[in-house]
Formats: sequence, C-alpha cells, structure tokens
Amino acid sequence: MNAIARKPLATSEVRRIVHRTRGSSHGAITRLVSPGDLGEILKPFVFVDLFDTTKVAFGGFGLHPHSGIATVTYLFEGDSRYEDTSGATGTISTGSVEWFKAAHGAWHGGGPGTKPTRGFQLWIALPPDQELGEIESIYQSPESVAKAGPARVLVGTYDGATSPLRAPGSMNYLAVHLRAGETWTYQAPADHSIAWVALASGRVHATESLDAGELAIFEPGGAPIEFVAETDAEFVLGSAAPHRHDLVLGRYSVHTSPASLRAGERRILDIRDQLRRDGRL
Repeated sequence: MNAIARKPLATSEVRRIVHRTRGSSHGAITRLVSPGDLGEILKPFVFVDLFDTTKVAFGGFGLHPHSGIATVTYLFEGDSRYEDTSGATGTISTGSVEWFKAAHGAWHGGGPGTKPTRGFQLWIALPPDQELGEIESIYQSPESVAKAGPARVLVGTYDGATSPLRAPGSMNYLAVHLRAGETWTYQAPADHSIAWVALASGRVHATESLDAGELAIFEPGGAPIEFVAETDAEFVLGSAAPHRHDLVLGRYSVHTSPASLRAGERRILDIRDQLRRDGRL
C-alpha cells in the first residue's frame, strides 16, 4: 500500500507497541537488539545495530569472524567499504544492500568510505539446515532493490515486490521513507507474529510516537501496523515467523546447538590460521 494522507485507523484496529528501547551506544554504533536481551524475543532477528558517522567519527572494523548467521546492511545515507573471506570487496552506497551469510564460518570487515553514513546492520539467525552451509556475499545496487510504494524490500516479499536474496525462513525486512503527514499501513503475512520497527531519522506515530534512534516491538496478531509520519522519517521494519530453535552463543557466532557451534568455531579458527599465513592478520 502506498503512503497517502488519510484518516488513521482506530487504535483498536492496529497492532500495538509492547516494548520500546534505545539500546546501548558506543561511539557511532547503537546496539538496539542482541541475543542476550531482545534477540531472544525477536529471533530470527538477533542483532540490530544502528550506525551513524555523520556526527561521530568511526574508523571501521578489521576482519573478524562469524558463523551461524546472515547480516543485511542498508544505508540511508553515505557509503562504506566492505570485504570478506569469500573474496568479495567493494563499497556500499546510499540505498544499496550488502548481504553476508556467514553460515559455516567466514571473516568480514569494513570501514568508512568517502562520506559519513547512517544505516542499519541486521543479523539473522540461520535454521539448522543452513547454519553450517555455504557462505554467500551479495551486493545490490540501489537500482536493483525491489520497491513497493515508500518501501524498499530488502528481504522477503511485500505488496508484489520480492527481494532476490534468499531468506532463511518466512520473513520480511523493509526500509521505508515517509514524508511528514503521510500514512502507511503494513499488513504482515499471517505467520509473522514477530514484528518490530527502528527509526533512523524523524518521528512517526504507530499507536505511540517514536523518535529517531528508537526500536519498538509490536504485539503478535493479524492486525495491520499503521505509521503516520509526524515529520519526514526513515525507518526499517522487520516481521517474521518465529525461529523455533535455541540460540547457542559463541563469542562471534549464533547457532542452534552446541555441536553446530563447535563446528562453526572450528571453521573460524581454520580461516584465522590461513589469514595469518597470508599476512592479513
């Protein structure tokens, strides 16, 4: 549904907010969700990071490992460098998407480009049949990202638009731009009892007013979620069927069992040793 100016739905007709947070900030990065807190509620969405280098300098991350997860990086503004041990390297630009599926284990890193950046990195827990599979590294230019009205479909399918990225389950992840006064309604698929929103800029009303830097979780149910832009606003929205597996955590990894965690960590160490032999660590 496209954004339009119209009378908002009654509060009883939409999904309500049941939790909201500003997370924990460390320099340019704000961690809104992690597996030890809201990630247990929102899984398969286990980490949500908001980054903003427009006001705080950020030197980037050197190569570091992950396994058992996939990351989706989206920029509302600026550009950023990336690389990983699949051989992929490049620059993410405004409106583009970087998909990195660490699966059985890989290393990646990144740093500032030529312009300050604002955006999100989402981490998705993988199911047992994918957590030790092959890695994927995919870059989507802004022109290739599927669109539906004010929404860019980063993962999943919405309003006839489908992302080419292969989601590891039933989920949607959208980036939305609204102008002040516009109203936009999101109807999640019937099995998506998990739903949340995080604001990059501006302010919206979704049964409550939400400001830039906040993440809000919606109640389960089949009702739509309605957003009324109180100012120009940019946000990401995730919805999904629940990830019905344990979160077994390592220092750099999220898996569904101790055995798969051990396998992922062994692979990470093997890659580390090779990086050292190559003089990259």
